[in-house]
Amino acid sequence: MATRLKKLVGMNKRDFDELVRDNEIGLRSARLIPLINPGKEEALTSIFLSTLTLVDEFRKDILGVVGMPKGGQLFVYTEVVFPEQKDSRVDGLILVVSGGKIKSAAILEMKNGADGLKREQVDRYIKIAHTFDIPKIVTISNEFVSEPTQSPLGTKRIPKGVELYHLSWQFIRTLARIRLFDNDTNIEDADQVRIMEEVVAYLENEKSGVGKRGFSQMKPGWKVISEKVASRATLRRTDSDLLETIESWLQEERDMALKLSCQLGGLVQSGVRKYRGDIQARIDNDLNEFLKEPVVSSTLSVQAAVSDISIRADFQTKTVEMSVDIAIPQDKTIKGQFGWIRGQVENKFLKKKLIEERPEVSILDELYIELLFKHARKPERFSYREMEDQVSEYKGREIKKASIVHVKIFGRHFAAPKKFVEMIEVMLPRFYGEIVQYLKNWTKPAPQISEKKSVSNAPVIADPGQKLSAAPQESPLSASAFSALSSRG
Repeated sequence: MATRLKKLVGMNKRDFDELVRDNEIGLRSARLIPLINPGKEEALTSIFLSTLTLVDEFRKDILGVVGMPKGGQLFVYTEVVFPEQKDSRVDGLILVVSGGKIKSAAILEMKNGADGLKREQVDRYIKIAHTFDIPKIVTISNEFVSEPTQSPLGTKRIPKGVELYHLSWQFIRTLARIRLFDNDTNIEDADQVRIMEEVVAYLENEKSGVGKRGFSQMKPGWKVISEKVASRATLRRTDSDLLETIESWLQEERDMALKLSCQLGGLVQSGVRKYRGDIQARIDNDLNEFLKEPVVSSTLSVQAAVSDISIRADFQTKTVEMSVDIAIPQDKTIKGQFGWIRGQVENKFLKKKLIEERPEVSILDELYIELLFKHARKPERFSYREMEDQVSEYKGREIKKASIVHVKIFGRHFAAPKKFVEMIEVMLPRFYGEIVQYLKNWTKPAPQISEKKSVSNAPVIADPGQKLSAAPQESPLSASAFSALSSRG
């Protein structure tokens, strides 16, 4: 054998194929419809990798997330065994080839169902990646993280030149669903649309090991901390239950964003911008803030929405708040501004929905208006139903900022790990679907050209080259007028 595997990236693809033929590297080509172990990880891996080669837009989405080149030829394999690593079979391998050479590569560790990642397996993959100069490791499971650069296993020390990514099946399914929406991000080729539809149907089938499952319940620490806050027990930063509470919230934040993305056909961003890409800094911040006030909060960003959606879960009041900011008219009185807000909230779509469905509790009964006035330190809040009564109280004051807040009392369900998730994931699409999506910020109207007629006694200015008379000429008389004057004489 003339070729030995030392470094994968930079290697000639023909040499790689020779190692495969000589059984130095063991692998199986990924197929869209695999005949091996249907519903098992092997089948799921094969379908996922095959889809990358068959649907252009989906391939660009996935490769973009893990930082791999989107151009070049893509080769995908399953059940890969590298030289001198016979005891470590890799679930998947992606090669990006350009000019006949491997330009980038990634090895994949796949889990489905309730199976979670195992540290020792990932550690073996890291060793293989470091040994053969493979720059990317991608883990996929039903476990959630806030960012693809994070791992469900927590912070890990990775050798230089190797990057570790994690994708949840919910995230992958969301990217696929978004591509099937009829908008400017959809798949162009009709045949590829059909392939994507079949793949999504498979992923959403419970037998696939993925299904429509999302983050279904908070970790046990959520209930423990809820009870400690209720009893006013002392909380410590090193408390493992507090860490579980923060981690649960970050996972639920991601799940809410992905589920809303599927409904809207566009990716909803989640988390605090300053901490994106640095999960440990976010966790540290949230732990410190919780010790000051027992509250967890998040921000969801929906493109073209009136503002980001702020979400706040309060352990003391056992309530969840969702709010958006809205720019209100600056050329109206308080009464006019309140009327404008009412017109925004009670839109024709909401009125029709309330008439047709007649819910026991209208969302208007759970809405609040929050106003920050000029020169005031804190905002003032009142029930939406009391808006008319507030006009006289705030007359003459200048509103600096306005927010529409949806407040729901969870009560005893707040501490229930499963019920909490169920309730908040009903609350978000309701608030967005009935209120947020119809809101528009006020914009200052463009200045108008004055319609007043200008009066001027200034002399007429001649065109260049035109001679003006020294004195204005009299208008000639008409023939009839001249005849009349003559007869008088």
